[in-house]
Amino acid sequence: MLEFSNAKSKMAEELREAPTAVQRQADALARPLAELSDRLKRRPPHVVVTCARGSSAHAGAFGKHLIERYIGVPVAPAAPSIASIYASDLHLKDQLFLAISQSGRSEDLLAMTHSARRSGALTVAVTNAEASPLADMCDIVLPICAGPELSVAATKTFIATATALARMTAAWSGNDYMARAIDRLPERLAEAATLDWSSVVPALAEAPSLVIIGRGSTLAIAREAALKLKETCHRHAEAFSGAEFMHGPVSLVSGRYPILMLTPTDAAAPGMRQLAGELRALGSNLFITEQGAPAGKNLPALTPDQPEADAICLIQSFYAMAVELARALNVDVDRPRHLSKVTNTL
Repeated sequence: MLEFSNAKSKMAEELREAPTAVQRQADALARPLAELSDRLKRRPPHVVVTCARGSSAHAGAFGKHLIERYIGVPVAPAAPSIASIYASDLHLKDQLFLAISQSGRSEDLLAMTHSARRSGALTVAVTNAEASPLADMCDIVLPICAGPELSVAATKTFIATATALARMTAAWSGNDYMARAIDRLPERLAEAATLDWSSVVPALAEAPSLVIIGRGSTLAIAREAALKLKETCHRHAEAFSGAEFMHGPVSLVSGRYPILMLTPTDAAAPGMRQLAGELRALGSNLFITEQGAPAGKNLPALTPDQPEADAICLIQSFYAMAVELARALNVDVDRPRHLSKVTNTL
């Protein structure tokens, strides 16, 4: 049987590069963020619209949490097909439109961005490709500074995009606490990649399907984790919020299907721990992230710092575990079946 050395894979190498990418952002984003926050403060939008696919869409969902919590402006994802297929426009005059794309080349995102700009929105590209059609089209470009990403499965670009959106929110809201936490992220990300989540690998390797639960700052992280299990480990995973899970999906609970719970470090944490107790009482095969060393089915997390920064560190620990899981399943993480680096949709 062919064995893959995933520990030396591009995916493993690139998740280790994430701290450098985050550190590199600080200088590159200073000027465009100052311009953007000034424009947003002078003419505050009533709504923010995001446009993205795949991991970038999960970063957009993370941005939704950030903006709604710290700015108080509602955020909604746009359906690119409104422009690309149906040739219609949204009424976005004077609103903020965030186009989020690693490559800046997906045709449906370009069509929606063109439509938003035509309707009078303030268009912002959050991208790893400053020389791209998307960047050329937008009013302001926020480079995520991840550098070349050769792995098909995005790791450092997701982390860099989520961090760029946190920087944007900190600048817009004047949240110095968040800004200082972002300054500490490179060192914390490096540490998060070394945390040992190997206790969950046997259960995930044996189960064809599983559930990942997050809430608040960790819901978008749960969605990204579910996607990565599909991409890199050929395991079906579905993400839910802790509240949403009790409205029907709780019927899935049995010892056959693992549940991975990504615990936030803010006001949502007590409710998640209560849910964990209820799920254990139902006989679930539950693994939950907790500060400190693992005990039983607890997975280690860093000492809490700032909730959104802590959530970004959780996905870094997850990525490292996914590399190990793929190896256990004899899957080459650098060659996911049926996938390529840039996906074009209409």
